[in-house]
Amino acid sequence: MTEVLPEHPDFLWRNPEPRRRYQVLIVGGGGHGLATAYYLARNHGITDVAVLERGWLAGGNVARNTTVIRSNYLWPESAGIYEQALKLWEGLEQDLGYPLLFSQRGVLNLAHTPQDVREGVRRVYANRLSGVDAEWLDPVQAKQVCPILNISPELRYPVLGATYQPRGGIAKHDHVAWGFARAADALGVDLVQHCEVTGIDIHSGRVTGVRTTRGEIGAEKLALCAAGHSSVLAAMAGLRLPIQSHPLQALVSDLLEPVQPTVVMSNTVHVYVSQAHKGELVMGAGIDSYNGYGQRGGLHVIERQMAAALELFPVFARAHVLRTWAGTVDVTPDASAILGLTPVANLYLNCGWGTGGFKATPGAGWCYAHTIAHDEPHPLAAPFALDRFSTGALVDEHGAAAVAH
Repeated sequence: MTEVLPEHPDFLWRNPEPRRRYQVLIVGGGGHGLATAYYLARNHGITDVAVLERGWLAGGNVARNTTVIRSNYLWPESAGIYEQALKLWEGLEQDLGYPLLFSQRGVLNLAHTPQDVREGVRRVYANRLSGVDAEWLDPVQAKQVCPILNISPELRYPVLGATYQPRGGIAKHDHVAWGFARAADALGVDLVQHCEVTGIDIHSGRVTGVRTTRGEIGAEKLALCAAGHSSVLAAMAGLRLPIQSHPLQALVSDLLEPVQPTVVMSNTVHVYVSQAHKGELVMGAGIDSYNGYGQRGGLHVIERQMAAALELFPVFARAHVLRTWAGTVDVTPDASAILGLTPVANLYLNCGWGTGGFKATPGAGWCYAHTIAHDEPHPLAAPFALDRFSTGALVDEHGAAAVAH
């Protein structure tokens, strides 16, 4: 039976004129910004909130990601916030009353070298200590989970095993944003589209409002939440963030019958693939090496990605590329997010998620809303404070959790 999906919600075409002052302004109308607004209203009763988006709601990175959801990160700080997100994902459709097409089909992280194996087994044990579901599979067991996987020992990068998180999976990215936006709208939050922030007003070390293309708007609290452009916004407040922005590429194939039953990721050959609900293969690669804000990347990255994918999945040779794209991701030195307070009073940061932003959406929104409401970090967000880059208390996920998507 074919599932009938709802029309786009009406609020996407409503664009209220912003009022002159709000209790909380959120800059960025993507998944994290909308989730933060929803949890501010639902969890903390703060509804005097406006989400400012320079384009249209969900028109940025949330609609350009590859929808992978998992929580099997190595370090307990990362596992904590991603596991919180995964627990929220498991009840989010009912909470928002909107079909997110959340599918817990499992996530395989392949190991191709002895070092991959050591890292994978270590991560499985670390996950279990953190209460995260995790298994180590040998090549035959990995092929049982994903029958089209090539485990021939003759491969350039043979499959020596894999970590497996059964509760991981995918969701429909734009539906996630629409679901949060609908729910926030119903609770009284203003969603203001085509409203670009051009400046941040600060007096006596405290945020007082923003300047926008739709006029000046006062605010008691200002929360920055614009993936890919966080450093640009922070600079308006005199903050220099330890962030680099890079294009991150992905692609989809034409529609196929169901062939890919789970999400498969490989760090050594740097490719990951799942199959969307409509049937297209969704595939991604690493970030382009250069800095930039472009929404397209270098063709050589896609070529290397396809070569790796065809070794692991020979059946994909009969598929055709339908379209490619890129989104801009913010990357910190330790490949972990910045979430919390800043040196400027009543100015808050949610940025630097790199390739992990989508899977963190409900958890990040939950913790960010708590931080804004109470003016102190949520316990799960505390390790991701901006000052860790001066204290040295890094949460270094570089290479620690296979492909970071």
